[in-house]
Amino acid sequence: MTFAFPSRITAVGISKPGGLDAIETLNLPFPSPEPNQLIVKVAYVGVNFFDIQQRAGLYPVPSLPAPLGQEAAGIVVALPSDEALLSSEGFKESGLEIESPAYFVPGAFAEYVTPDWSNAVLLPPSVSTREGAAAFAQGMTAITFTAEAYDVQPGDYVFVHTVAGGLGLWLTQIVKHLGGIVIGTTSTKEKAAVAKAHGADHVILYKDEDVVAHVLELTGGEGVHAIYDGVGKDTFQKNFEMIRFKGTIVSMGAASGALEPFDPRKLLRKNVKYVFPSASNYLRHPKNGRQYLTELYGLIASGVLEAVVSMEYPLTAEGVAQAQRDQSEGKSIGKAEDLYAGMGYIHWYYGQLAVE
Repeated sequence: MTFAFPSRITAVGISKPGGLDAIETLNLPFPSPEPNQLIVKVAYVGVNFFDIQQRAGLYPVPSLPAPLGQEAAGIVVALPSDEALLSSEGFKESGLEIESPAYFVPGAFAEYVTPDWSNAVLLPPSVSTREGAAAFAQGMTAITFTAEAYDVQPGDYVFVHTVAGGLGLWLTQIVKHLGGIVIGTTSTKEKAAVAKAHGADHVILYKDEDVVAHVLELTGGEGVHAIYDGVGKDTFQKNFEMIRFKGTIVSMGAASGALEPFDPRKLLRKNVKYVFPSASNYLRHPKNGRQYLTELYGLIASGVLEAVVSMEYPLTAEGVAQAQRDQSEGKSIGKAEDLYAGMGYIHWYYGQLAVE
């Protein structure tokens, strides 16, 4: 099938770094793909905490103006033009075809994008583009961190800070699938109910309870086998009180502020392992990446895992600004929680943004 493409596209991004008022509607030339790139019509995009940092100028984009956005899902409307690539075993194994639904990175807040084919993954028939976009960044972080950063075993006590957040809910579901026992924290009873509905065994309201004392009580004074911490500065020291002998502390970000330098001899008292991994590094080898992706989307397709999306916004400058504002203020549950790996998902309402 041949698609007719516009000469220009609408996107949402920035012309210069700044606050929320720096987010604007952009009118850009239709992207010109390289021989190894797809053309994808965007359906859903993910808004991550990284986008906020990029909008503020902490991680500058190569050139401006530029769309924001790191991940998305949509429909493939053109394959790479490299004939040798198209006939290669690797591309054939990808299953990518015209009109196939796919998840891809880097994403962008735009009508059309041109990701490298190797950064795109065919979605199973039972997984929608909405679920595909909602799953990847946090789902892949959770599935790799529970296998590689700390290999969760049946019966392990696993502690998750902000357990009702986007990444927290993925970790909860995967740890339960692996047979672990989830203990987590959140701020309200409403969020605690959501976490428990997705498998958390014990949820502690950190504003009202002594978290360390409660964790030690639940674990018979031993502490937990692993801690997943995306909060950072405010929770770092308490981790050493809750971790057990030979336990593992996994840092996933610093929503409350960057960690202060610490003496590595702090790990000696309990022979604690401390890691600060990157999911993208675990996925660097193409075969490893596709293995984890196949596992993640297979678990979603079978109903073992659920992509929790609490809020959607129109893909407009106003919608993106509101999404970032809500994320910063912690107003949502699930994918919109204020965590290192992300927040809500924005649905592109077709026809809402004019294309010149």
